[in-house]
Amino acid sequence: MSHDGYNNYFAQFGLPRHLNIDTAVLEKSFYAQSRKLHPDRFASRPPAEQEAALAASSQLNDAYRTLRDPIARTEYLLAIEGIQLEEQSRAATDAARAAGTEKKQVAPPDLLEEAFELNMQLEEMRMAKRMGDDDPDSTNQTRADLEAARTKFTAMLNDAQQQLEALWSKWDAAEDANDPSARETAKQAMVALLNRRSYIRNLVRDVNAALE
Repeated sequence: MSHDGYNNYFAQFGLPRHLNIDTAVLEKSFYAQSRKLHPDRFASRPPAEQEAALAASSQLNDAYRTLRDPIARTEYLLAIEGIQLEEQSRAATDAARAAGTEKKQVAPPDLLEEAFELNMQLEEMRMAKRMGDDDPDSTNQTRADLEAARTKFTAMLNDAQQQLEALWSKWDAAEDANDPSARETAKQAMVALLNRRSYIRNLVRDVNAALE
Protein backbone atom coordinates (compact mmCIF):
# COMPACT_ATOMS: atom_id res chain seq x y z
CA MET A 1 0.00 0.00 0.00
CA SER A 2 1.42 3.34 -1.01
CA HIS A 3 1.80 6.07 1.58
CA ASP A 4 1.00 8.86 -0.87
CA GLY A 5 -1.94 10.62 -2.44
CA TYR A 6 -5.23 8.90 -2.85
CA ASN A 7 -3.86 5.56 -1.72
CA ASN A 8 -3.34 7.13 1.68
CA TYR A 9 -6.62 7.90 3.44
CA PHE A 10 -5.03 10.51 5.71
CA ALA A 11 -3.58 12.45 2.77
CA GLN A 12 -6.88 12.16 0.92
CA PHE A 13 -8.56 14.26 3.62
CA GLY A 14 -5.59 16.55 4.24
CA LEU A 15 -5.02 15.06 7.71
CA PRO A 16 -1.72 14.26 9.45
CA ARG A 17 -1.05 10.55 10.08
CA HIS A 18 -2.40 10.88 13.59
CA LEU A 19 -4.66 8.61 15.59
CA ASN A 20 -6.35 11.50 17.38
CA ILE A 21 -7.85 13.36 14.43
CA ASP A 22 -10.09 16.37 13.96
CA THR A 23 -13.33 14.65 12.92
CA ALA A 24 -14.86 18.00 11.89
CA VAL A 25 -12.06 18.44 9.30
CA LEU A 26 -12.56 14.85 8.16
CA GLU A 27 -16.30 15.37 7.70
CA LYS A 28 -15.96 18.71 5.91
CA SER A 29 -13.41 17.30 3.46
CA PHE A 30 -15.53 14.19 2.89
CA TYR A 31 -18.65 16.19 1.98
CA ALA A 32 -16.71 18.56 -0.26
CA GLN A 33 -15.17 15.62 -2.18
CA SER A 34 -18.51 13.75 -2.28
CA ARG A 35 -20.22 16.72 -3.94
CA LYS A 36 -17.57 16.80 -6.70
CA LEU A 37 -18.16 13.10 -7.40
CA HIS A 38 -21.97 13.21 -7.28
CA PRO A 39 -23.53 11.14 -10.14
CA ASP A 40 -25.62 14.16 -11.29
CA ARG A 41 -22.40 15.95 -12.24
CA PHE A 42 -21.45 13.07 -14.55
CA ALA A 43 -24.88 12.35 -16.06
CA SER A 44 -23.93 13.81 -19.46
CA ARG A 45 -20.31 12.56 -19.41
CA PRO A 46 -19.02 9.48 -21.28
CA PRO A 47 -19.63 6.11 -19.53
CA ALA A 48 -15.91 5.69 -18.75
CA GLU A 49 -15.91 8.97 -16.81
CA GLN A 50 -19.11 7.99 -15.00
CA GLU A 51 -17.53 4.69 -13.97
CA ALA A 52 -14.33 6.40 -12.81
CA ALA A 53 -16.37 8.84 -10.69
CA LEU A 54 -18.36 5.96 -9.19
CA ALA A 55 -15.14 4.08 -8.32
CA ALA A 56 -13.62 7.23 -6.78
CA SER A 57 -16.81 7.82 -4.77
CA SER A 58 -16.77 4.23 -3.47
CA GLN A 59 -13.09 4.56 -2.47
CA LEU A 60 -13.86 7.90 -0.77
CA ASN A 61 -16.66 6.26 1.27
CA ASP A 62 -14.29 3.45 2.34
CA ALA A 63 -11.65 5.99 3.37
CA TYR A 64 -14.18 8.03 5.36
CA ARG A 65 -15.66 5.00 7.15
CA THR A 66 -12.18 3.76 8.05
CA LEU A 67 -10.89 7.03 9.49
CA ARG A 68 -14.12 7.87 11.30
CA ASP A 69 -13.89 4.68 13.42
CA PRO A 70 -10.98 4.87 15.91
CA ILE A 71 -10.22 1.11 15.86
CA ALA A 72 -10.47 0.86 12.05
CA ARG A 73 -8.24 3.98 11.86
CA THR A 74 -5.64 2.29 14.11
CA GLU A 75 -5.73 -0.93 12.07
CA TYR A 76 -5.41 1.09 8.84
CA LEU A 77 -2.45 3.12 10.10
CA LEU A 78 -0.66 -0.07 11.20
CA ALA A 79 -1.40 -1.62 7.79
CA ILE A 80 0.18 1.30 5.88
CA GLU A 81 3.09 1.00 8.31
CA GLY A 82 3.56 -2.52 6.95
CA ILE A 83 2.09 -4.44 9.89
CA GLN A 84 -0.20 -7.31 8.94
CA LEU A 85 -3.12 -7.39 11.35
CA GLU A 86 -4.88 -10.44 9.91
CA GLU A 87 -5.11 -12.13 13.33
CA GLN A 88 -7.50 -9.67 14.87
CA SER A 89 -8.85 -7.84 11.87
CA ARG A 90 -12.59 -7.72 11.46
CA ALA A 91 -12.24 -9.14 7.93
CA ALA A 92 -10.59 -12.28 9.34
CA THR A 93 -13.29 -12.62 12.01
CA ASP A 94 -16.07 -12.22 9.45
CA ALA A 95 -14.44 -14.63 7.00
CA ALA A 96 -14.01 -17.26 9.72
CA ARG A 97 -17.61 -16.84 10.84
CA ALA A 98 -18.92 -17.07 7.27
CA ALA A 99 -16.91 -20.27 6.73
CA GLY A 100 -18.14 -21.69 10.04
CA THR A 101 -14.60 -22.04 11.36
CA GLU A 102 -12.99 -20.61 14.46
CA LYS A 103 -10.48 -17.87 13.77
CA LYS A 104 -7.11 -18.90 15.13
CA GLN A 105 -6.37 -16.51 17.94
CA VAL A 106 -3.50 -16.57 20.37
CA ALA A 107 -4.44 -15.98 24.00
CA PRO A 108 -2.45 -13.27 25.79
CA PRO A 109 -0.21 -15.23 28.23
CA ASP A 110 -1.63 -13.55 31.35
CA LEU A 111 -5.16 -14.57 30.33
CA LEU A 112 -4.47 -18.24 29.58
CA GLU A 113 -5.63 -19.56 32.95
CA GLU A 114 -8.74 -17.37 33.15
CA ALA A 115 -9.71 -18.14 29.54
CA PHE A 116 -9.32 -21.88 30.24
CA GLU A 117 -11.55 -21.62 33.33
CA LEU A 118 -14.12 -19.57 31.42
CA ASN A 119 -14.23 -22.11 28.59
CA MET A 120 -14.90 -24.87 31.15
CA GLN A 121 -17.82 -22.84 32.57
CA LEU A 122 -19.15 -22.21 29.05
CA GLU A 123 -19.00 -25.94 28.33
CA GLU A 124 -20.91 -26.67 31.57
CA MET A 125 -23.58 -24.16 30.54
CA ARG A 126 -23.90 -25.69 27.06
CA MET A 127 -24.19 -29.18 28.57
CA ALA A 128 -26.86 -28.02 31.03
CA LYS A 129 -28.84 -26.52 28.12
CA ARG A 130 -28.52 -29.76 26.14
CA MET A 131 -29.57 -31.88 29.13
CA GLY A 132 -32.56 -29.63 29.84
CA ASP A 133 -31.34 -28.12 33.15
CA ASP A 134 -31.69 -31.18 35.38
CA ASP A 135 -30.03 -29.49 38.33
CA PRO A 136 -31.22 -25.87 38.73
CA ASP A 137 -28.75 -25.17 41.58
CA SER A 138 -25.80 -26.17 39.43
CA THR A 139 -27.14 -24.18 36.47
CA ASN A 140 -27.73 -21.11 38.63
CA GLN A 141 -24.18 -21.36 39.96
CA THR A 142 -22.73 -21.63 36.44
CA ARG A 143 -24.84 -18.67 35.35
CA ALA A 144 -23.61 -16.63 38.35
CA ASP A 145 -20.01 -17.60 37.53
CA LEU A 146 -20.48 -16.54 33.90
CA GLU A 147 -22.05 -13.23 34.91
CA ALA A 148 -19.11 -12.54 37.23
CA ALA A 149 -16.71 -13.44 34.40
CA ARG A 150 -18.57 -11.11 32.03
CA THR A 151 -18.21 -8.23 34.50
CA LYS A 152 -14.49 -8.94 34.95
CA PHE A 153 -13.71 -9.29 31.23
CA THR A 154 -15.79 -6.22 30.35
CA ALA A 155 -13.67 -4.23 32.84
CA MET A 156 -10.53 -5.64 31.16
CA LEU A 157 -11.91 -4.55 27.78
CA ASN A 158 -12.43 -1.00 29.04
CA ASP A 159 -8.92 -1.02 30.48
CA ALA A 160 -7.45 -2.16 27.14
CA GLN A 161 -9.37 0.62 25.39
CA GLN A 162 -7.93 3.27 27.76
CA GLN A 163 -4.40 1.94 27.26
CA LEU A 164 -4.94 2.02 23.50
CA GLU A 165 -6.09 5.65 23.65
CA ALA A 166 -2.94 6.57 25.60
CA LEU A 167 -0.88 4.92 22.83
CA TRP A 168 -2.64 7.02 20.17
CA SER A 169 -1.21 10.14 21.82
CA LYS A 170 2.25 8.51 22.02
CA TRP A 171 2.08 7.68 18.30
CA ASP A 172 0.99 11.23 17.40
CA ALA A 173 3.85 12.73 19.41
CA ALA A 174 6.37 10.34 17.80
CA GLU A 175 4.99 11.18 14.32
CA ASP A 176 5.27 14.94 15.00
CA ALA A 177 8.82 14.53 16.31
CA ASN A 178 9.68 12.21 13.40
CA ASP A 179 11.12 9.76 15.93
CA PRO A 180 11.38 6.30 14.30
CA SER A 181 12.22 4.48 17.52
CA ALA A 182 9.28 5.97 19.48
CA ARG A 183 7.02 5.23 16.50
CA GLU A 184 8.16 1.59 16.46
CA THR A 185 7.59 1.20 20.22
CA ALA A 186 4.07 2.66 19.95
CA LYS A 187 3.30 0.45 16.92
CA GLN A 188 4.31 -2.80 18.61
CA ALA A 189 2.40 -1.88 21.78
CA MET A 190 -0.70 -1.11 19.70
CA VAL A 191 -0.52 -4.48 17.93
CA ALA A 192 -0.33 -6.29 21.29
CA LEU A 193 -3.24 -4.27 22.68
CA LEU A 194 -5.43 -4.77 19.61
CA ASN A 195 -4.82 -8.51 19.88
CA ARG A 196 -5.66 -8.43 23.58
CA ARG A 197 -8.78 -6.31 23.01
CA SER A 198 -9.99 -8.61 20.24
CA TYR A 199 -9.37 -11.74 22.31
CA ILE A 200 -11.27 -10.37 25.34
CA ARG A 201 -14.09 -9.10 23.12
CA ASN A 202 -14.55 -12.62 21.72
CA LEU A 203 -14.68 -14.06 25.26
CA VAL A 204 -17.36 -11.53 26.24
CA ARG A 205 -19.30 -12.38 23.06
CA ASP A 206 -19.16 -16.11 23.94
CA VAL A 207 -20.39 -15.43 27.48
CA ASN A 208 -23.25 -13.24 26.18
CA ALA A 209 -24.27 -16.01 23.78
CA ALA A 210 -24.24 -18.61 26.59
CA LEU A 211 -26.29 -16.40 28.92
CA GLU A 212 -28.99 -15.63 26.33
